[in-house]
Amino acid sequence: MEDEKLNGVAGALSADAVAGAVYAAVRHCATHLRPDVLAAMQAARADETQARALSVLDCLLENAHIGQADGVPICQDTGTCWVRLEIGEELSVPGNILSRVNDAVARAYTDGRLRMSVLADALLDRTNTGDNTPAFAEVAFRPGRGATLHVLLKGGGSDNASRVVMLAPGAGWEGVRQVVLDCVHEKAANACPPLIVGVGVGATFDKVAGLAKHALLREVGSPAASPQAAAREAELLAAVNATGIGPAALGGNATALAVHLETAPCHIAALPVAVNMGCSAMRSASIDLVSWETGLPVANPTANLAYTAVEKGENR
Repeated sequence: MEDEKLNGVAGALSADAVAGAVYAAVRHCATHLRPDVLAAMQAARADETQARALSVLDCLLENAHIGQADGVPICQDTGTCWVRLEIGEELSVPGNILSRVNDAVARAYTDGRLRMSVLADALLDRTNTGDNTPAFAEVAFRPGRGATLHVLLKGGGSDNASRVVMLAPGAGWEGVRQVVLDCVHEKAANACPPLIVGVGVGATFDKVAGLAKHALLREVGSPAASPQAAAREAELLAAVNATGIGPAALGGNATALAVHLETAPCHIAALPVAVNMGCSAMRSASIDLVSWETGLPVANPTANLAYTAVEKGENR
C-alpha cells in the first residue's frame, strides 16, 4: 500500500493532509470490518440460539478474518465514498481543503482494485465514471481545536433500504418508532443484516438524512447523547430484534447490532424522521488529523484490528 502520511500541523490543515488520510482510510475500510462492529458481531454470535443464524454469523466472521488477513474487500459492493471533515473553529483551513479528495478516492479504488460503482448522473447519464468519483464530501465546523475526518464506504443495498418521512408533530415518539419498525420490516432483508440502524429526528427535510447517516459513525456500545436518547435506542433495538428477521434475513435474534439515534431542533409544525441502515459490512474510519500536543497525527487508519476466531457450530 502506498505510504501516505498526514501533513497536518498544529494550527493549520492542508488539502494534502486530508487527501492522504482519505486514501489510507478507503484502502483500510474496504478490507477491514470496523472493530466495534466485529466485537458486536462476535457477541451476537455468542448469544445466538438458532442454528441457521449461527451459521450465517460464522460466515460473516470468517469473511471479516479473510478480508483482513488477505487484504481483499469484505464485500463486492465497495460502495460510494462519503467524506465528512469536522473542523475546530480555531484551526486555519485553506479554501481548497477538499480539492484533492476525488484524486485520493480515485487512486485508492484503483490501487486497491475495488469495484467502481459511481455513475456520472443519476438520471441523465448513467455511465460509470470509472474511478468511483466523485466522493460525496462535506465540511462541518465545531467549537475548539482539532479536526476529525470521517470516511464511510456505503453500499447500495443498505442506502436503498433507507427513508425520510415528514411526520405531523402530533405523531410523537410512537410515530417515530413506527417509521423505524416499518422500514426494518420492509427493507432490512435487502440491507444485509445484522444491521447498524441510524435514526435521525429533527432539523429539516434535507438535513435529517444527514443526522441518520452520521449516527452510523458512532461506536457500537458507546453512550448516546443523553439518558433519554439511550433509553429510546434500547427500546428500538429490542423492537427491531423482536422481529426475528435475523442475520441474512434467515431468522434469528440479531437483526441489528445497534440502533443509534441523533436528534436536532426543528420547526413547530414538523417532525422529520430518517432511517439510514448500515449493513453487516460496516466500513468506516474516523481519524484525528491533528494532535495539538505534538503537532502529529494521533490515529492510524491502517492499524491492525483484533480478530477472535469462533469455531463453527459452537455456541459460546
